[in-house]
Amino acid sequence: MAAGDTEDTSQPDWRTAFLSMEGLPDTYLTEAQRWFDPIAAHLASMHHRSAKRTLLVGLNGAQGAGKSTLVAYLRDWLVREAGLSALSMSLDDFYLTRAERRELANAVHPLFATRGVPGTHDVALLQRTLEGLMAAGEVAVPRFNKALDERQAAATWPRITAPVDVILLEGWCLGAAPEAPEALSTPCNALEQHEDAQGLWRGYVNRQLTGPYAALHAQCDVWLMLKAPSFAEVLRWRTEQENRLRARTAAHAAENALMDDAALARFVQHYERLTRHCLASLPSRMDVVWMLDSNRAIQSCAEPRLPA
Repeated sequence: MAAGDTEDTSQPDWRTAFLSMEGLPDTYLTEAQRWFDPIAAHLASMHHRSAKRTLLVGLNGAQGAGKSTLVAYLRDWLVREAGLSALSMSLDDFYLTRAERRELANAVHPLFATRGVPGTHDVALLQRTLEGLMAAGEVAVPRFNKALDERQAAATWPRITAPVDVILLEGWCLGAAPEAPEALSTPCNALEQHEDAQGLWRGYVNRQLTGPYAALHAQCDVWLMLKAPSFAEVLRWRTEQENRLRARTAAHAAENALMDDAALARFVQHYERLTRHCLASLPSRMDVVWMLDSNRAIQSCAEPRLPA
């Protein structure tokens, strides 16, 4: 299939079909037209002014902030309103396989058996995929099944006709820079205190941000951020996500892949340090920052600093 191709939703309007597909209320459209349409229009203009090379857009946002919905909306806008080919992608689809994470856990630290932090993604696979999407040909784009905690078989990956005009890549830790070494000395939660007392796990995560992730971040032409009000709200949002996942996939999930509230609270501690770091350090480095309230509604947007 071609990048951005979907069913013809132009009648009566693609936005109505988008709301239905995503299960969103009408109020989302009002918010999207106010906050997102101008950014989508600017991205289209940037592509046209760049000799039509592929534009790579990075989106940072904590778990549950609405990243996947936003990149889906921007993708559909670019396709329907600007006539471009556009593809939305998630860093989550590039997690290492369970076997690869077990190997990493055995070689470096047991906490790497759990997906999430830098070091548990196959950044090389993501880079190869991006390179393919910017060249001519057909590209298979990986998919990860969170309910099974495993990468899907390659035969099931969607195939995209390249080159793609705009790639929208979202991820909870995208854009993160490494912390200062002294910041790692004090555990930020019980998980770090009891299961990473020597700081080996968080030190390895931090080093990953200076290497393969930094190279990935350098490729992005535009940076967007959905900024959560606090880490406490992120925990609540992530709990809501897990409850929806349980309801949808409980019958098909791998044993222990779905978490109860206690397991989820421990799981989110894997993300806590870097989430707090992103909330504090990224806004000044982003081109567009949307400030969210506790209900994930946008309250304000810092003056965009989009490239010309």
